[in-house]
Amino acid sequence: MTMHKGSCHCGAVTLELADQPHEVCDCNCSVCHRLGALWSYHSPAKVRIEGPLAGYQTGDKVLTFWHCPHCGCTTHWSPVDPAQDRMGVNMRLFDPALLARLSVYTYDGRSA
Repeated sequence: MTMHKGSCHCGAVTLELADQPHEVCDCNCSVCHRLGALWSYHSPAKVRIEGPLAGYQTGDKVLTFWHCPHCGCTTHWSPVDPAQDRMGVNMRLFDPALLARLSVYTYDGRSA
């Protein structure tokens, strides 16, 4: 199985995906629009993240958005409820060649 590897800008946080993303989501909600992230969705069991992280929760406290405390790159989001088996990984931290092979769909999170 191919392991895809990515990192934040300074390299302090590394990410590995054990599964192949097939598409990425360009969400336009108030947070994602400002972050500029393109998300792929995975079971947390299929993602390994190492390094220091700092988190931010929006007003509804449903998701935590994680970033490197050194360079500020947003790495991923995770649900506050651990029973949820889905997390979002920022694919902009991976090889641009991988991102170029993935289809991008837009999610209207602003209206959701």
